[in-house]
Amino acid sequence: MNISEDIQEHINRLMGNAIATDGESPAVLHQNFTKFFANSSKDIFKDHNLTLDNVNAFVWYWNKAVAERECSTYCSGTVRDIFTSYRSIHGYISLVICIFGTIANILNIIVLTRKEMAKAPINIILKWLAVTDMIVMIEYIPFSTYMYLIFPGKREFKYSWAAYLLFHMHLSQILHTISISLTVTLAIWRYIAIKHPHGSFAACVLSHCNEAILMSYIISPLLCFPTYFVFRINEKTIKENNRSVLLYHLDAREDTALYRFNFWMHSIVIKLLPCVILTVISFVLIRVLYKAAKRKIKLKGYTNPANQGAATALNGTKPPRSDRRTDRTTMLLVAVLLLFLITEFPQGILGLLSGILQKCFLTRCYSLFGELMDLLALINAAVGFVLYGLMSKQFRTSFKAVFFKHPPHGMEMTKVTGLTTTCV
Repeated sequence: MNISEDIQEHINRLMGNAIATDGESPAVLHQNFTKFFANSSKDIFKDHNLTLDNVNAFVWYWNKAVAERECSTYCSGTVRDIFTSYRSIHGYISLVICIFGTIANILNIIVLTRKEMAKAPINIILKWLAVTDMIVMIEYIPFSTYMYLIFPGKREFKYSWAAYLLFHMHLSQILHTISISLTVTLAIWRYIAIKHPHGSFAACVLSHCNEAILMSYIISPLLCFPTYFVFRINEKTIKENNRSVLLYHLDAREDTALYRFNFWMHSIVIKLLPCVILTVISFVLIRVLYKAAKRKIKLKGYTNPANQGAATALNGTKPPRSDRRTDRTTMLLVAVLLLFLITEFPQGILGLLSGILQKCFLTRCYSLFGELMDLLALINAAVGFVLYGLMSKQFRTSFKAVFFKHPPHGMEMTKVTGLTTTCV
């Protein structure tokens, strides 16, 4: 909505010093307007040809100008230019990733649901992780199409679309939280299987895989609970073809304790804390792989004729097939965890900085990197099929058996106290 200069001049003159000071905060400006209208007669609008819409629009533009002036030094220069330019192609890139990722996750679900694959607790977790990622990408397709291709840059909508954006915001956060929870569960399950390979503790925990998955789907919406009350749909009247049109946009109750609590909750509990846990577990798993690699080097003499004496000293034994399969499974999960950390750590850090630096960083930086964060999350959700195919022999064998009708020869499972624990 535009305001003519004469209307601004009228309001400035009528308000006097109430809005004359540069850098006045929006809160003080709002108080001054309230006092002014309380002490003014209704005729003052008529005398100066002003409407309430004119005044509301002036307040909106004034607040925006003050905020832009106060925050102009945040994330400016080349960084802003690069990410602003990327925004124009984000819609096309995200659509390609979403379509590929949706198909890939459907294939993951089909393969991981096969009888010989579904026995492993880790495969069950991977299957439900694929289900969650698939829903994320299916739901992102209409959002990306509308926001970046049909109406790029538009921020005011009809009520139905504003309601969808609010739904998209809440659903995507819930789904990402579920993915985080499932990934943490996956890492903990693998850690238990490695640290307690023959104990009753591992047997007990690993037998409750379905309950752990169900808890991920129950707890995640509860962790996102504060967000449901922070964001809302606001309306704004604009002039279009000499008539008033009511449009809607999403807004946040930024000056509330709940808003600040939600940011800390989202950045610390939902993002950074799981990343710290996964970093520790990833380090442990990498150490396991390192020790396995050293063990293989020691046993390598069994293939080298020049080292037959050493091979004999080491009993000439080849590393057991189950050990090699376990190492491949651990390597696959480390790749999944590292990709997850690359995606989630930046989001957690951005959320933390937004909580510390507050509104300026949020409006100038957090939103600027929004498309990049979405891109990383979509890539993370889409590449599972590629990782499984490259790193899991059993996944490749099952895939061929499903889609090329090859009998699944040679499928063996590594057992941990009678429980299948690996898919590779």
